[in-house]
This record gives sequence, structure tokens and C-alpha cells, in this order.
Amino acid sequence: MAIQENLPLTESTFYILLSLAPGPKHGYAIMKDVKTLSESRVVLSTGTLYGAIKRLLDQGWILRVEEPSENGNTRERKAYVLTQRGRRILEAETVRLGKLYQAARLRVIGEEV
Repeated sequence: MAIQENLPLTESTFYILLSLAPGPKHGYAIMKDVKTLSESRVVLSTGTLYGAIKRLLDQGWILRVEEPSENGNTRERKAYVLTQRGRRILEAETVRLGKLYQAARLRVIGEEV
């Protein structure tokens, strides 16, 4: 399946992938980061987040990895990372959004970016 066939992304999917762009995160860190990145426009419930994570895992856009525990806890937490395909989809959506922004700016403000 071509990358473009996966676009446009939903806002929540975009922010989840964007949250994972710098590196692995566990679920709660993704939820907090998405809220921050979206300026509280997207607030994911646990059910919504893990439903999205399951779908992204099934699509091969992210992988589950073990993250070393903190504070001496022996139990490792599940963390998630972007796959190469997930990163390509995020990059393609970022380019698509940039083109939308450029077109809107040209029409609304009358200046080229």
C-alpha cells in the first residue's frame, strides 16, 4: 500500500506518531505528550489510546519495545517506537499539512511562504 493512501491522518493518530518521533515512549507518556503538543485540543482516554496503539501495531507503523524500569522497579514497561513505515507516513502527512498551510496563507493573507 502506497504511503499516500494512508493520508490524511486523524488528528489523534498524527499526534501519537508525532509523540513517538523523538524516541520510545510508554502509553502514559504518549497521552501527556499528545495533550501538550495539541495544546489540550486532543486529550486521549486510556481506551482511545490503546485502541489506536493496537491499530498502529497491526498496521506496522509502530513496534512495542521493552523500556527499562525506573526507581528500582524490576518490572519493565511496554514502550512504543515508530517503524520506518510509520516515520515515512508521519513525514508525508507533515509535508501534506505544510502544503495546506502554504496554500491557505497565500489565499488568506496574500503572501507566499
